[in-house]
Amino acid sequence: MSDNFEILDFPEIYEKYQSKILRYLYRLTGEREESRDLTQEVFIKVNNNLLKFEGKSSLSTWIYKIATNVANDRFRSASFQKYKKQQLSGEFIEENKEDKNVWTGNKEMSVEDQVARKEMSECINRYIYDLNENYRTVIVLSEFEELKNQEIADILGISIDTVKIRIHRGRTQLKKRMDKGCNITPDPDSGLFCDEK
Repeated sequence: MSDNFEILDFPEIYEKYQSKILRYLYRLTGEREESRDLTQEVFIKVNNNLLKFEGKSSLSTWIYKIATNVANDRFRSASFQKYKKQQLSGEFIEENKEDKNVWTGNKEMSVEDQVARKEMSECINRYIYDLNENYRTVIVLSEFEELKNQEIADILGISIDTVKIRIHRGRTQLKKRMDKGCNITPDPDSGLFCDEK
């Protein structure tokens, strides 16, 4: 099915985008339950506003824009700020046996590869979450969601030049922080391995 739905059918839209939005929100928040709750909120908004969708952007851009706004509203809430401060003193990402599905979609990994991939994902996610909100969002959209600069610009309502600047600065900050905080080495079996300094 193409991104241009002749008849906007919510069940089809939900089926096509739910896992993508869940993954996107998980990468932004670093929290499984939080990302599930926010995903539900996003699709309630999509369903409630589907008849108002005018097709000025692609459907995916519209949905990502809703998801980004929902996440940003949550980040700015007092309850989330308090929660994150409490989380900083403990484990960043809770233990979950489904990590490999959220991050890679790969279901056939050895236990050792799953552990290595989980550690690498947690390491990278921790540093991504520490980025400024503007940089974090463009890095996730660009590097993980693999969206083009124009799509990111449309989602965030900013110029392509601003997107490019934020991606460059976000990557620079991310690399600097990761170089300072962990050693990343290639692993022939699992890709990359993160060793905290």
